[in-house]
Amino acid sequence: MTRTLLALDLGTTTGWALRTPDRRIVSGTQSFKPQRFEGGGMRFLRFVRWLDELQALSGGLQHLAFEEVRRHASTDAAHAYGGFFGQLSAWCEQHAIPYHGVPVGTIKRHATGKGNANKDAMLTAVRSWGYAPADDNEADALALLHWAIAQEAR
Repeated sequence: MTRTLLALDLGTTTGWALRTPDRRIVSGTQSFKPQRFEGGGMRFLRFVRWLDELQALSGGLQHLAFEEVRRHASTDAAHAYGGFFGQLSAWCEQHAIPYHGVPVGTIKRHATGKGNANKDAMLTAVRSWGYAPADDNEADALALLHWAIAQEAR
């Protein structure tokens, strides 16, 4: 039986792609934009609740891969990523779900052949596989999922 695998492009708009045990792939984006009158940590609590929902709806996640970002466009983006990563790693540990980060360049190279591909190239590559991602976050998650599936085949 195929493992349930979740791939995440962490951020305020998180891209996600899920392979189910019957090998179907579903994907999308989820917004964790801070809402009016909401404390600074609420976006992270909503993120954890969302992970709980994915866990329940998928019948149980068996592996999780996330885009490992080492350089951010802004301090705010770095802080948000760090918060999401902290919550994600704690959640995976709590649920005994193996997880690993994959460098951005590795994902881009897998999808396009170039480790420094831009957003348009990533969207084009993922669309050529038959997907219709809503944005670059979903495209990155799909590319990461395909990379993780390829690693399983090795």
